[in-house]
Amino acid sequence: MDQIYTLSQLIQQSDCEYTIYDLGRRVQPISNKQFESIEAAQQPYPFPLQRHAHLAIAYWNKTQQPWIWFLKLPLDERGLLQQGDIGNFIKYVVEAIGVSLSGDLNEEQQQKLASNPYTFKPKDDKMAMFHSLLRSDLKQSMSQYYEHAQTYLSGKNGWNNWQFVGIQGLADVCANLNKENNGTVLRKALSHLPTTVLYATLGCLEHVDLPEKLAQKQLDIVTDLCADDNADLFLLSAHIRALSGASNPILTQALTNVLSSERLSHPEVLVAVAGRCWAGLEDIVTANLFLLRLAQTGDQQLFNQLFADLVMQPKLRMCMLQILHGEADPKLADALLTLQQTTKS
Repeated sequence: MDQIYTLSQLIQQSDCEYTIYDLGRRVQPISNKQFESIEAAQQPYPFPLQRHAHLAIAYWNKTQQPWIWFLKLPLDERGLLQQGDIGNFIKYVVEAIGVSLSGDLNEEQQQKLASNPYTFKPKDDKMAMFHSLLRSDLKQSMSQYYEHAQTYLSGKNGWNNWQFVGIQGLADVCANLNKENNGTVLRKALSHLPTTVLYATLGCLEHVDLPEKLAQKQLDIVTDLCADDNADLFLLSAHIRALSGASNPILTQALTNVLSSERLSHPEVLVAVAGRCWAGLEDIVTANLFLLRLAQTGDQQLFNQLFADLVMQPKLRMCMLQILHGEADPKLADALLTLQQTTKS
C-alpha cells in the first residue's frame, strides 16, 4: 500500500466520500479541492482562529450515515497547516482503527481515536448549525425539531409560546432559507421574536448566506439601532454578527453605519465585526476606520489581539500590513506603534 500523507488520501483509499466545514469563525464549507491544496501547504488555511484550523470532516460510504471528526490543527506563522500534525493524526487513526475507515467502530476504538490532542468539541450552537448544514448538504431529512420551529416562526402559535422551540430546529430553518418559504417566514418573524429566541436565531444566521431581502431587513434593523441614542449595543452586536453572510454592499453599508459613530464602537461590537464580518474589512477605508475605532476604546490589549487575528486572515493580510506601515490618524498611529513595540519586546 502506498504511503498516506494526507487526510484526503486516507479517506479516498477507503472508498469514502467526504465534505469539509470550517468551525472556527463561521460554520462554512471548504471545497474538497481547496482542502487538498491546504493539506499540501499550497495555500494558507482560509479561516484561521487563534492560529488554528477548526475543522469538521464528515465522510461516508454508500450504506452508512457519515462519520465525523472534529479537528483543531495548529497553523504556522504563514497560516499553513503543518505536515507533522497531519501525519501524527493519521498515525492516531491508523493505530485506533486501521487503514480502512468504512467499518463500524467498537467502543474501545472510539475511545482510542478520541484520546488524541487534535480532536475538540465544538460549542453547542456551532454543533447544531453544522449538523443542519451537513444534513442539508447531503439531502437528508432535518431533525425532529424542524417542523415545530417552522410553525413557531410563522406566528401561528403565538410569539410567547417559544419554550419548546429547540436550537436545532432554528438551525434547521436557517440552513434551509431557500426552501419551503423559510427565508420569507423568518424575515417577517424577526420583528416579533422574544429576546431569547431572537438571540438564538441571530446566532444561527451568522453561519449562512443570507437571501437579499433578509439581509436588507437585517440592515434596516442595524440602521435603526445606530440611530437610537439608547440602543442596546449587545443586540446591535448580535445583528451585526448575523450579517456576516450578507452580500458585500449590504455588509459594507452596515459596517459604515456602525463605525461612523465612536459611541457605537463598543468593544463588544468591534469583536463582532472582527470575529464574523471580517469580509467587510477587505476595503482599506473600512478597515482603517475599524482600527481607528478600536484604538479609540483605549484597550491596547484588545487592539493587539484583534489586529493579530485579522492580519492572519489571508484576504486581509496585505490590507492590514498596508495600514500598519502607512500614514494614520494620531490615535491609531499610537496604537500601531505600541503594537509594534509589544511585538518586538
